[in-house]
Amino acid sequence: MDKPGWLARAENQPLNFRFPRSQSPLPWPVHRRFFALNTDSSPLIAIEIGGSKLQIFAGNAAGEILDRRRFTVDRAAGGEGIRAQIAEALPNLLAQWKPRAIGVGYGGPVDWRTGRIAKSYHIAGWHDFPLGEWLHERTQLPVAVENDGNTAALGEAFHGAGVGFNPVFYMTLGSGVGGGLVVDGRLFHGAKPGEVEIGHLRLERDGTIVEDRCSGWNVDRLVKKEADAAPESILAGLVRSSASGGEARHLGPALASGDPSAQKVLQTSMTELAFALSHVVHLLHPEIIVIGGGLSLLGEPVRAATEEALPRFIMDAFHPGPRIALAALREDSVPVGALVLAANALRSA
Repeated sequence: MDKPGWLARAENQPLNFRFPRSQSPLPWPVHRRFFALNTDSSPLIAIEIGGSKLQIFAGNAAGEILDRRRFTVDRAAGGEGIRAQIAEALPNLLAQWKPRAIGVGYGGPVDWRTGRIAKSYHIAGWHDFPLGEWLHERTQLPVAVENDGNTAALGEAFHGAGVGFNPVFYMTLGSGVGGGLVVDGRLFHGAKPGEVEIGHLRLERDGTIVEDRCSGWNVDRLVKKEADAAPESILAGLVRSSASGGEARHLGPALASGDPSAQKVLQTSMTELAFALSHVVHLLHPEIIVIGGGLSLLGEPVRAATEEALPRFIMDAFHPGPRIALAALREDSVPVGALVLAANALRSA
């Protein structure tokens, strides 16, 4: 099939290309490959859409969050329910902050050029949905939509642990596993609808992927298994004293108490993570790897164990390996990255 003229021409442009206004697939020019650090104080809107949460923020290009609103996601209501929540919240935010652009970090594959969602692995009702156009129609503002891993990578590269490093690789460890790569101030993009899906990288030919070994769900499983094997441990006591689910949260206090069972779970989990990251090092060799997501909130034990294990899996010439850092923005990596997206959409408008 022949490519549209605007796309054929765009593919021959430098990476920081701009679509001609008359031929852009969106009502605003697309110019999001290169991100300039912007300290403009113009108000912006950032939206984070995940499988279990919806957050909408007001902020600015300096990465400052001025207002935050969190909503509970009703999985049964699907994508339509999430869009209804956004549509209800936006008028008040627009009136209060008078934003000039919107950035979105979405938890799934996205066509960044058009803002169209490819699909969701968590919530029904997003397949092939034109989220960028939908938001623009309701606000008349420039909109930039990215995968949430890419969005978080931008946040950490420009305002977090990745400042001063190049390239910056970001990996999120939560209910799922994702990633993003920023090189020379550019967010790396592959062919649509996505790239840097490290969570889906296969570790075994039988289909075992990184997400199976490194997600929060697997750490929950390991904690329960170890608690059963060592019922007198501090970790087991914490598990028994709490409702079932989210067992990984007990690792922090158990580690702080020096519990050997907690140390065992940590070493097993972070060794798996280091093995997964060795593929990142061999293929991309970033200067820094930033670990974010819920598991990163366990803090320094996660970083130190990963850094210690990584050299075992990488070639000697690459020793000691990239710097390993925790996300400096903690749970705000995605919204701050979405503010970077919004600022760049405004700069391109």
